[in-house]
Amino acid sequence: MIKKPKPIIQESYQFSIAPMLDCTDRHFRVLMRQISLKALLYTEMIVAKALEHKNREKLLEFDEIEHPIALQVGGDNPKLLSEAAKLAENWGYDEINLNIGCPSQRVQSGNFGACLMANPNQVAKCIEAMKQGSNLPVTIKHRIGIDNLDSKEHLLSFVDKIASAGADRFSIHARKAILTGLNPKQNRSIPPLEYEKVAHIKKCRPELTIELNGGLKNQKECINALKIFDGVMVGRAVYANPLLWNQIDEIFFGEKAKIISASQVIKGLIPYAEKHLNRNGRLWDICKHTLHLVQGVKGARKWRNELTQKAQTPKADLDVLEKAARQLEDAGL
Repeated sequence: MIKKPKPIIQESYQFSIAPMLDCTDRHFRVLMRQISLKALLYTEMIVAKALEHKNREKLLEFDEIEHPIALQVGGDNPKLLSEAAKLAENWGYDEINLNIGCPSQRVQSGNFGACLMANPNQVAKCIEAMKQGSNLPVTIKHRIGIDNLDSKEHLLSFVDKIASAGADRFSIHARKAILTGLNPKQNRSIPPLEYEKVAHIKKCRPELTIELNGGLKNQKECINALKIFDGVMVGRAVYANPLLWNQIDEIFFGEKAKIISASQVIKGLIPYAEKHLNRNGRLWDICKHTLHLVQGVKGARKWRNELTQKAQTPKADLDVLEKAARQLEDAGL
């Protein structure tokens, strides 16, 4: 079922949670909405071509609580990407983002992701088509370069070409991608962070909206980055310790402080979990994302092990989640 389009309201998102394969599914996004109502959330990357043939509802469906939410797509075909942008608008997404950062061999074989940084003209055609396909903001997430195409001059030329095509925001991962010899996980750590190259873009093109991504570990580092950049995007550090970021709305959006406990997050997930189970979903789909809520305290490992064991049983129901929440509450967590 296609959602009714939301009113298009262009907002300034100083903080976003990066799209991450096998992490930022709808269940994790609902979990993060217990912690922050304002941070921009992303889907996992969806291949534009898949939207032609596969179950669109399964790929595109999300819960209303997830707003603001961006659909991230991958591809190199302007026509397919234009259609994806139209679908994103019809489904009620707040924006659509083009992935030009993924370095995996599978993605390269489809001629999209990071390898397209070698072909800015094609990327520009894709962005133009996406702009024409919907009224949504069209943004791009890319690296500072690939392989030997990693100079400041090449990056600036790439950004200029994409800006001329109408991109509304640049989320720049401050590492280059090495396309041969490193897997995606290694590409998140082995190529060094070069924040100065992203800062160079902002200095040269102050009128562009530039968001910094890569290596940001805590809220203090994000605050410092915002002295230079228009926004910050954090991925693995949020997934690894969601409650470390429970002041996002206060710090980055000026909202009243909302300190939330692990038990409150679990309780907040129960109505959503009930709907998921009624759709024949498995409780583990949700619970696997909760394991990082509790760490560094006595009994944390035992709690995680017990939840993992019980939530993975075929008939796991809400009682498992309710008991997990009570255990945390009794422990003052």
